Amino acid sequence: MSTKDRLTVMVVDDMSVSRALIIQSLDDLGIRKVDYCVDGASAFKRLASQPVHLVISDYNMPGANGLQLLSGLRKYKTTQKIGFILITGMATEQIVDQGNELGMNNYLKKPFSTKDLKSCIERVVGPL
Repeated sequence: MSTKDRLTVMVVDDMSVSRALIIQSLDDLGIRKVDYCVDGASAFKRLASQPVHLVISDYNMPGANGLQLLSGLRKYKTTQKIGFILITGMATEQIVDQGNELGMNNYLKKPFSTKDLKSCIERVVGPL
């Protein structure tokens, strides 16, 4: 069984269009075990009880942004090893540095292609 067949992914994005583009790209890559949340707070609650292999999260969201979600995930034994990719339209040095300090595994700048997403994911989980 290939990695893409086993991989469970949580997409976290408050914008339905952005979320749909990420989910469509994952589907195009053959990744079928995908769930989503519309904000960091609800994602954290769900992940605490149902961890996944990989979180792909937007940075700019109301309530808890992507880095706040990452910070929360890294604090608890059940969620601290979840792979984390931040997707943002503003990949400033400050955001990337803060993400790296918190244990971000990779990031992707918007807009992105399915090929870009695949490369980003493979740097975290290995070949799909």
